[in-house]
Amino acid sequence: MVAIAHAGCLIGIDAHAVQVEVQVGTGLPGFDIVGLPERGVRESRVRVKSALQAFGFKLPPRALVLNLAPGDLRKTGAGYDLAIAVAVQAACDAVDPQALRSTLLLGELALSGVLRPVRGVLSQLRGARERGLARAVVPLANAAEAALATGIDVYVAERLSDVVGFLNGQRGLQRADARAQFSEGEAHSAGDADMADVRGQAGARRALEIAAAGMHNLLLLGPPGGGKTMLARRLVTLLPEPTPEEAMEIATVASAAGIYAGASQAAVRRPFRAPHHTASAAALIGGGDPVQPGEVTLAHGGVLFLDELPEFRRDVIETLRTTMESGAVSIARARCRVSMPADPMVVAAMNPCPCGFQGDTERLCACTPEQVARYRARVSGPLLDRFDMHVEVPRVRSRDLREAERGESSASIRARVAAAREHALPRQADLTALHRATDLRGVQLLDRAVEKLGLSARGYVKALRVAHTIARLEGHDVVQQPHVAEAVQYRRLDRRAP
Repeated sequence: MVAIAHAGCLIGIDAHAVQVEVQVGTGLPGFDIVGLPERGVRESRVRVKSALQAFGFKLPPRALVLNLAPGDLRKTGAGYDLAIAVAVQAACDAVDPQALRSTLLLGELALSGVLRPVRGVLSQLRGARERGLARAVVPLANAAEAALATGIDVYVAERLSDVVGFLNGQRGLQRADARAQFSEGEAHSAGDADMADVRGQAGARRALEIAAAGMHNLLLLGPPGGGKTMLARRLVTLLPEPTPEEAMEIATVASAAGIYAGASQAAVRRPFRAPHHTASAAALIGGGDPVQPGEVTLAHGGVLFLDELPEFRRDVIETLRTTMESGAVSIARARCRVSMPADPMVVAAMNPCPCGFQGDTERLCACTPEQVARYRARVSGPLLDRFDMHVEVPRVRSRDLREAERGESSASIRARVAAAREHALPRQADLTALHRATDLRGVQLLDRAVEKLGLSARGYVKALRVAHTIARLEGHDVVQQPHVAEAVQYRRLDRRAP
């Protein structure tokens, strides 16, 4: 008899169907696993045997052959343990095989039979629903993210014995959605950060509001201690709450990475990721074996902050050039090709020179022009061109820090940002649509700016998109000359040398 249980293999953030086939054959006692299992999967034999013994089930003294289909898909991780254990019992007539036909089984087994959590449960559940499976059983520790899944009945279990009793109709299991309340409100966020804490920096505050309204990539340039990092960390508080579709996508990415996203769609917050400048290309873009999402995917729908941009290895940050244009990352490997969403706001910060004080009103810059040129050359022109806005963040005087009133709160700014987004052109709007919504004087001013400042075609389009965002923030349906003039001011680092 061959018993079949349904499991799944996670590659990137996508789940691929895997069938666990178990046959009790003749011959010497053994437990063979085939179907391209990697070491962690092969070791499941030890965990499964011990968990079954703890459950009181004794393996028959016969040859057990286990196949993970399809055979050309490499299987990784410990999430197959539960499906293997249940399929073995079904092959030995200890579990009703009919109960496995439309049930997804996920979970790692402890030697005692306790179910341990696995990564990517939300991706697995969405994949199971698309394959037509009606229900799923996942570890109790994965209950919060499993509660986000729709279109499939999800049950949570604490031990292998609970799952076997449920499949045989001897006991019930709690539904995942019934446990969603226990961790409500624990979603990761920017904490207590608020724009009201920012003193001074009126120009930078204005730039952050524009960037948030149009999801524009932003480069902050200024001396050390000017507040670049503080501003960047508060940018995520200006972004509107994610739509249900965005929340599900954000939660799916977080689940695939083993990050808690929230127990309900309302609890999901836009992510903020700030990798260290020593991060590798695989850590930033994604990779590994098996392929896992990188920082640009983990920040999808939120903010990716690159502090001290010139300190990143050039070959690492250059990988962002494609994702900043396409909003997705594609990783090709010998065995597979993985595509993942990668559409965050990219915010970077850098000093104007190696010492950091070029243009500062309080301290003298000690850098030579050659040193400044070498420092800025660490970031290529094509990458700088992909930032929609280049914003100077000057030093704030100590008196302003002490005497200035608290600024406008993130909540009030976020309301304006949300209103501007409701009337904005789609981010995919073509150049014709952008020109149609711009008056003649605005177009003429932009043409003169391109000629005088040497902006590239990409810089032209980005300045036009920023001008549209400014117009929407001010309640105008047509982009006018002042909107274009302000947008051009944010193209500082790609101007023609005098």
